[in-house]
Amino acid sequence: MAEPLISVEGLSVAYGAEGTPAVDGISFDLNAGEIVALVGESGSGKSTVSLAIMSLLPEMAQLRGRILFEGDDLARFSRRAMENVRGARIGMIFQEPMTCLNPVLPVSRQMTEGLIRHRGLSRSEARARALQALADVGMNEPERVMRSFPHELSGGMRQRVMIAAALTLEPAVLIADEPTTALDVTVQAQVLELLVGIRNRTGAGVLLITHDIGVVAEVADRVVVMQYGKAVEQGTVDQIIHHPQMDYTRALIASHLGLERALTDRGQAWLNRT
Repeated sequence: MAEPLISVEGLSVAYGAEGTPAVDGISFDLNAGEIVALVGESGSGKSTVSLAIMSLLPEMAQLRGRILFEGDDLARFSRRAMENVRGARIGMIFQEPMTCLNPVLPVSRQMTEGLIRHRGLSRSEARARALQALADVGMNEPERVMRSFPHELSGGMRQRVMIAAALTLEPAVLIADEPTTALDVTVQAQVLELLVGIRNRTGAGVLLITHDIGVVAEVADRVVVMQYGKAVEQGTVDQIIHHPQMDYTRALIASHLGLERALTDRGQAWLNRT
């Protein structure tokens, strides 16, 4: 059996020497061609795990445990060594593109810099690959998008730019931190379809961070349920959704089903009034 792309082993993260751990002894694997979902309510430690993998934690953070990627412990990498991994081998789609895309640089500059630095492409070669990546994520008029600044694009378009930028480097691992938050239902479905397509086409391992059980049920292969920084339950998506063992997992699923029912009932009541 092939080795996992990433093995997180006993990872703990605390902010400050005396701080309560934001992540407390979590362990899980991510294999090639697999979508693993980290799921839990806000504050459960999901995003801290992703920032630890990317070595983007603040200096005050205290980290223990191992994060093995292709046999090497990322937690022990120097800043320079990690710069060669970040983006090139492990890509990340952040929760809010406007906080990550540079507002004063056009999309073309932001999508080509990584290709020039990590892949040694010329500017024209990098531009051609970036245009193709935008087309691959279903972006209309990719030339116009390349000339645009982030504020000139809709939320869904900015999210697609983030995905396309991560795709251009063809990373082995793609981390998606709440990629559908604040998007309308139609765009959410398109973004999820893109993530599944990436997994199917490239064989990348995808780590999906979300609080939305509906998203998990739709695209994940395996699930890690987090509460108060701990992994309280792990299993296949079928095991977690249909046969949860922990009360917390049952509550997450019940809250999602309750919201769905409330929205359905509300919609039906509106239809009855009209």
